[in-house]
Amino acid sequence: MKILAIVPAYNEEQSVSDVVIKIKLYMPEADILVINDGSIDATSERATDAGAKVINVPFNLGIGGAMQTGYLYAKRNNYDIAVQVDADGQHDPAYIKDLIKPIMLNKADMVIGSRFIEETSYRPSVFRKIGIKFFSALVRFLSNRNIADPTSGFRAVNREIIKYFSEYYPVDYPEVDVLIKLFRKGYRIIEIPVEMEERKKGRSSITPLRSVYYMIKVTLCLFMESLKNV
Repeated sequence: MKILAIVPAYNEEQSVSDVVIKIKLYMPEADILVINDGSIDATSERATDAGAKVINVPFNLGIGGAMQTGYLYAKRNNYDIAVQVDADGQHDPAYIKDLIKPIMLNKADMVIGSRFIEETSYRPSVFRKIGIKFFSALVRFLSNRNIADPTSGFRAVNREIIKYFSEYYPVDYPEVDVLIKLFRKGYRIIEIPVEMEERKKGRSSITPLRSVYYMIKVTLCLFMESLKNV
């Protein structure tokens, strides 16, 4: 099977090379594509020097646009599995083989690396924990399915979902939105336990104020879409 690790990166010069090196260590059979999402630092050079293929986006698209770029590349180059690995070092590439195994065995269409289905060392802030629980309840309410870690971006998908994501992927904070859409289309989504760490280098673009905006925006959009389908 052809496997692609998609690494969206925005100003991650301090960590992206370590991420690429670890992917090569734990998953040497995978190709690595870094989407340099309009960075103004040395992200592109560090990723290239570490051995990744790099697509340089001329301006910042955000995580949704960056990931759709990766899925378009995966579709056009006939990959069977695509794995999202964030460039900030929070996702441990040692778990990639665990993520793709259910897909290779045709037991799932998407596999999510979850911090909460088993006890792990990850300890989110109170504010982030509230947000995760809120979106977990929202997914359950709108799809009647349980996902413990709906905001996790550590995900693997099969060829069918690669094709779907290449044609449609939300621009802003897409993790929750796509779960509900995939459930409604009948795709099989499972979670496996993984360890994650807090960002050690660089700075997250997700501030408390933007998180509140995200929660309100996603909730309103999803409810309005649900009303259209009634």
